[in-house]
Amino acid sequence: MKAISASRIAKKTALLALSLGFVSLAAAAEKIVIKGSDTLGAKMVPQLAEEFKAIKSKDGVEVIFEIAAEGSSTGVAAVIDGTADLGMSSREAKKTEESKAMLKGVKMVPIEVAKDGIAIIVNEANPMDQISSREVEKIFTGDVQDWSAINGKSGDISIYTRNTSSGTYAVFQQMALKKRDYAASSQKMAGNEQIASEVAKNPNGIGYVGLAYLGTPGIKTLPVDGVTPEKASYPFARPLYFYKDGKKELRPIVQEFIDFCLSPEGQKIVKDVHFISIL
Repeated sequence: MKAISASRIAKKTALLALSLGFVSLAAAAEKIVIKGSDTLGAKMVPQLAEEFKAIKSKDGVEVIFEIAAEGSSTGVAAVIDGTADLGMSSREAKKTEESKAMLKGVKMVPIEVAKDGIAIIVNEANPMDQISSREVEKIFTGDVQDWSAINGKSGDISIYTRNTSSGTYAVFQQMALKKRDYAASSQKMAGNEQIASEVAKNPNGIGYVGLAYLGTPGIKTLPVDGVTPEKASYPFARPLYFYKDGKKELRPIVQEFIDFCLSPEGQKIVKDVHFISIL
């Protein structure tokens, strides 16, 4: 009987140790929640996250990312509401957003992680090889509605833009439209991929996308005022940000991820997905 009891005790001890082992492994898992811009969140941040996970895995640390790319406004709101560690934004926080944050005891702090050019794309059948910033303004505000006024080839202009929660929507309106309203006929898309896809299918289409989406078959990029979008002098260039709450100390794993994104290794990934490095 004594031998059986000792065996049972040994099994219980082993199970307890195994259980504690699982608890220990579970405790090693770290979760980072990132919400916001489709421009950052569709390709660049997921690839940075995958590489960061691989690096931490070698140290025995499991990192779980929850990334939601639904527009810059959602990223800023998530930081204010405390539902994300980091907010992705392709624009600066608005004054109204900063005021809302202050009322909730949140200090919005931007961290520039990359640069992007908002590229003007048309269908590959479009005869144009470049466009002027003035022509861009005329088209996207609806001042002209037929291609014949721009390139001499008749056809109704189909305009594709991002939706109103997009930082790109707001930045482009400020830079290219001089804060004027978009044409009433413009069609609002959920993301860059949808815009590129629609322009690729429509010979009369025109839209704008981030640099990471220029490889879509069926489209071509128009230099603006003779400058291509990957150049620093491009008229529609803009910084891309992570936002955090400056009144809260970031968890070490979140700070490590930011440091990785800003490192030469992280910035190489930024360039690999066709954004512009800040280094």
